[in-house]
Amino acid sequence: MSVFFSDFEVEWGDCDEAGIVFYPNYFYWLDCTFQRLLKSRGLGQRQVQTEFGAVTPLADAGMQFRAPVRYDETIRVEAKIMVWEERRFRVDYRIISGDKLVAEGYELRAWATLTPNGLRGAPIAAEFKRRMT
Repeated sequence: MSVFFSDFEVEWGDCDEAGIVFYPNYFYWLDCTFQRLLKSRGLGQRQVQTEFGAVTPLADAGMQFRAPVRYDETIRVEAKIMVWEERRFRVDYRIISGDKLVAEGYELRAWATLTPNGLRGAPIAAEFKRRMT
């Protein structure tokens, strides 16, 4: 898969009192980028539910912060699916501001089908994987 990217302008509400991005917002931007990636493949969450009867819940996430980001900066979040397992996949992210790498992170997402008894882990649908790669 090629690198998918999404740009975000840092708003005042994204920052703490010092004007530096409050760390939970990085995880929000990762999720937004993943959702935009899905939509770029015609697979928004509603389509995944309709076509496959499944969702892609977050199983784990992590982030390494390298430099602060401040109000009024524009960041680019780059995403690439690096690992496919039978029931999970890992999306790796790089966050860049200008020419500076400011953070690296990942999301480990599960594949879960919707059943009358709730969510159940299941093998990732081959068609979903094909469309995402």
